[in-house]
Amino acid sequence: MTEAPAQTWTTRKLLAWMTKAFEGKDLDAPRRQAEMLVAHVVGCERLKLYMDPDRPAAPLELDTLRGLVKRALADEPIQYLTGEEQFFGMTFKVDKRVLIPRPSTQTIVETVLQHSRKNPDAGSIRDSDAGRGMLIADVCTGSGCIAAALGKHLPGARVVATDISRDALDVATENISNHGLADRVDLIQGDLLEALRQHPVAGQDASLHYLCSNPPYIPDHEWDAVEPNVKNHEPSLALRAGPDGLDLIRTLIAGGPEFLESGGLLLIELAESHAGDALALAQLHQGLTNERVLKDSDGLDRVLVAERTQ
Repeated sequence: MTEAPAQTWTTRKLLAWMTKAFEGKDLDAPRRQAEMLVAHVVGCERLKLYMDPDRPAAPLELDTLRGLVKRALADEPIQYLTGEEQFFGMTFKVDKRVLIPRPSTQTIVETVLQHSRKNPDAGSIRDSDAGRGMLIADVCTGSGCIAAALGKHLPGARVVATDISRDALDVATENISNHGLADRVDLIQGDLLEALRQHPVAGQDASLHYLCSNPPYIPDHEWDAVEPNVKNHEPSLALRAGPDGLDLIRTLIAGGPEFLESGGLLLIELAESHAGDALALAQLHQGLTNERVLKDSDGLDRVLVAERTQ
């Protein structure tokens, strides 16, 4: 009696099997995560998977995928398995040294770009000079995604990116270099606003046009409820922020305005659960005006924006 032929695992079948497995684990965007893993192992862009859906996987590819799927089902983030994530149309290296960039953070980038276009001189500036003369700070830069996205879309601006973690800055340095921005993005190690004081220009009073930050903001009482793929794998230094989640946000609101020029913007990502408290703190600061909280792409209150008084 002859043995039944082994099943041929095509791209189509692999994606279907992995998507079903990820759905059963209740992972976010299971189809996208399956595509990311297959594309990573095959060595192509995600969209190219559909150009040859019946391509049979090689034995080594199957073995590699099985191992990665096992790790994903054990809550290891797909982005750490592939070593990259997309943010604002750009590819960033990520690993366990940095927080994985998320769509909600793009609200900060979008707001800065929209506001910068309202500059009276913006209409006469070429795209290659957009942001000319602007100085932007990205505090708690992590992977460098905010700094790089703003640097790319405002090529006339200079960006100062800071982080307390040397490991995170090593990743950010690589990302900034990969996007060809090393000559316009300065990276400094240090704690929050103290790091800015080390910069020869940003350390001067009222020099920044924009001060952006995606700081840690998960309160202690919510930590146990954090998803295991986040809590057990992403750096807690980039996530936890004291009893009410406002430890770093208080510092940024209290001291940030002194670094901003008149009319400059302070932008801070935060948790929806304490957006109202953060807004109240900003409204009490005499150096800030036009305080509001913006919604992210999911409709959640996630970004505090305030303007330096005239």
